[in-house]
Amino acid sequence: MMPAAVAEFVRRYGVVMSASIVLTCAVWVLVIVVLPQILMVDYSFRPSLPPSRQGGPEDVYTLKNYVTLFSNPINLAIFFKTIWSSALVTAVALAVCYPIAYYLAQVASGRRAALLVLGLIVPYWVNEILRAFAWFLMMARNGLFNTVLTEAGLIAEPITFLGTIPAVLVGMVYAYVLFMVFPIYSSLESLDRNQVEAARDLGAGWWRIHWRIAIPHAKPGIAVGCIMTFMLAAGSYAVPAILGGPQSRWFTEVIYAQFFEGLNWNQGAAYAFILLVLCILFILAMMRLFRVGLTEIAR
Repeated sequence: MMPAAVAEFVRRYGVVMSASIVLTCAVWVLVIVVLPQILMVDYSFRPSLPPSRQGGPEDVYTLKNYVTLFSNPINLAIFFKTIWSSALVTAVALAVCYPIAYYLAQVASGRRAALLVLGLIVPYWVNEILRAFAWFLMMARNGLFNTVLTEAGLIAEPITFLGTIPAVLVGMVYAYVLFMVFPIYSSLESLDRNQVEAARDLGAGWWRIHWRIAIPHAKPGIAVGCIMTFMLAAGSYAVPAILGGPQSRWFTEVIYAQFFEGLNWNQGAAYAFILLVLCILFILAMMRLFRVGLTEIAR
């Protein structure tokens, strides 16, 4: 017997259109997601050999590409720094975006809400690389920040912002703010304002209202926002490449170097797969932390 959701889907779009949609999605997932990942995994378990020796007796599956990461203290340090920094970006983005999302969903209305949403969206009409370069210009030694601080007499010499981890973190929080705001906003929008008013009438303070009512209601949105922000931050290349430096190198830069500078696709595939597994573990951890399932997240 056909499940109710499937039956409703077929009834709404018809058999031909429903089959076309499902087939298109299946081909998309298979070609764009599944096959490239399978190919990457296969590459990651094979040694880096010249074309003339590929398929020969030396071309066997091995864990050498994975072991290399843990035997290279520099790359291992960059890997853990990337994970820690991505988690920090996620935490800062959550702290910044939750009040904005709550204000949009529960306080702002009409013209004010529309202007705030427009202010959030308009910067994303510009390419991510251009947004990163905008921060580069503001953080440069003769950029906006140093000019303002110098003119105000707060500093005597320009501060070196670029090439530091804080510069990369600020750029990433700005780059991915929408991916945290809108999932939380979507969850808080369905919160009954009468619950908030009742809690306020009973003497609950601002913190207790959010801790006991708003945040539990927004858990699916918070989980989605954290997952998307962490994965985008961990997999970012443009922002750390533009705003960072040798002391703030990102693991994606190491992967890029393995593929396009060292021409060691097998090693790069292993590093990329390790990062992918870490992101999947983070997703599972967020689902467990917020006690939400895939159904709630997809909603």
